[in-house]
Amino acid sequence: MADPIHPIIVETTKIMEAQAPAVTEAIPLVTPLNLILFSLAAYLIYMRFKPSPIPTIAAPEPIVYTKYTPRTLLKFNGTDDPRILLALRGKVFDVSSKPMFYGPGASYSLFAGRDASRGLAKGVLDKSLLTPLDQKLDTLEDLTADEKETLQGWFDQFVGKYLVVGDLVNEGEEGPVHDKPY
Repeated sequence: MADPIHPIIVETTKIMEAQAPAVTEAIPLVTPLNLILFSLAAYLIYMRFKPSPIPTIAAPEPIVYTKYTPRTLLKFNGTDDPRILLALRGKVFDVSSKPMFYGPGASYSLFAGRDASRGLAKGVLDKSLLTPLDQKLDTLEDLTADEKETLQGWFDQFVGKYLVVGDLVNEGEEGPVHDKPY
């Protein structure tokens, strides 16, 4: 009996030998699809590593050393004016650099735009310790020795951290300042 598969194998081999060897053509690198893909990859790499712009902060207007009354100081509470000022022992400090302490809603915001002397001396955050706007400035004469020492510690700390921008005076005493703090 003859092998039925053998003629098929022989015939297939003859056909394969009869065909010319395949010519390999070079595929061009510059095709529209490749250009689009390369451009997309370059754009994504650029977006990932591009330098971020340096943020700029608008500089606030400079403050001229002046005299403040309790009423004129009140507007510098961080809400009515972006500057935050507070007074301590007759000196007015610009605490705008620390809105996390003195800005609206912060722990010491009660003192923003006000005389903080009595409250800091006593270590109490209470509105009743703020001098009413229609009264003379608090002389702080009734403070105990410990409270005076605490107030001096706060004052020394403020002088070391914040810019002194004026003096706190009673109503009617405002006017040009002739002495500078430093």
